[in-house]
Amino acid sequence: MMRVDRWLWTARLFKTRALAAGAVTGGRVHVNGVAAKPSREVGPGDRLEISIGSLRRTVIVRSMSERRVSAALAAGLYEETDESIAERERQAELRRLGAPVNLGRRPTKRDRRRFDAGRGQRST
Repeated sequence: MMRVDRWLWTARLFKTRALAAGAVTGGRVHVNGVAAKPSREVGPGDRLEISIGSLRRTVIVRSMSERRVSAALAAGLYEETDESIAERERQAELRRLGAPVNLGRRPTKRDRRRFDAGRGQRST
């Protein structure tokens, strides 16, 4: 068993442990469907739902590591669900196609120029 914030960091789902703890505290990490606190213990078989920006990943804990390991070894600590992988690939494809992303704000002048350039229009 290991703290959820530490596991997220060792599995390289977050760059720093502080970012992992902040995500857990902010309610962006759920363990087995329940919002977790940073001190929540996780073990093999637990299902984590992690929101990073607009991306939502669902992973199943497979093993633990006492130390932060290389990315290749960290990938073996968890298994991402098929639905999560499909959604991540769908969002990546939308970004690649240049679909406008609504961040809940008005587009800036730069955003507007990029959008118009993608549509083949000249901006004035």
